[in-house]
Amino acid sequence: MNYTVMSEDVCDFMDDCGLSSSFVLGHSMGGKVAMQFATEFPNKVETLIVVDIAPKTYQPSHRPMLNALLSLDLKIYKSFGEVDAALAAAIPDASLRQFLLKNLTRDKDGRLTWKIDLEAIARNYDNLAAAIAPRQKFNRPACFIRGGRSDYIPDDDISLIRKTFPQAEIKTIPNAGHWVHADAPEEFLKIVTDFLSNN
Repeated sequence: MNYTVMSEDVCDFMDDCGLSSSFVLGHSMGGKVAMQFATEFPNKVETLIVVDIAPKTYQPSHRPMLNALLSLDLKIYKSFGEVDAALAAAIPDASLRQFLLKNLTRDKDGRLTWKIDLEAIARNYDNLAAAIAPRQKFNRPACFIRGGRSDYIPDDDISLIRKTFPQAEIKTIPNAGHWVHADAPEEFLKIVTDFLSNN
């Protein structure tokens, strides 16, 4: 699990669907996948939109959260609410817990289980925190949308972004955190639609 592999997955998906070009939008880890894809397969990307992530290495700050999820023995819980309560001490942010619980489901026997391969994510987490490995510059329109209350794209990163994405426009939504599209959906939608219609 790394950005080159996931970029190739996107390429395979497009080929399987008969798509020769696309408008690509990705948030956070998905934004890194989108950036890697755009630099590996630029002819397949008409326009790139990256949400609250830069092409750099980040500190592995999600490791405690992953450890909290891995420590749960789902067999002992009967409901989503019980899992939520079990995570509250390690992950006090209720909205983050609700987001994480979207990855929880029931198997054919009604037992709680993860939809995601949590162990694979934890095993490969250092790859996910790493910078992208661009093959070339992406010289087509690109828009980086950041949350004004987020520290994922500080001003210092703008020159780094433009080294690989020379046409990058940087848009900031002042009252949004890292979950930009959830915190300010109308402003986010307007930036995206305006950018797409102008490019």
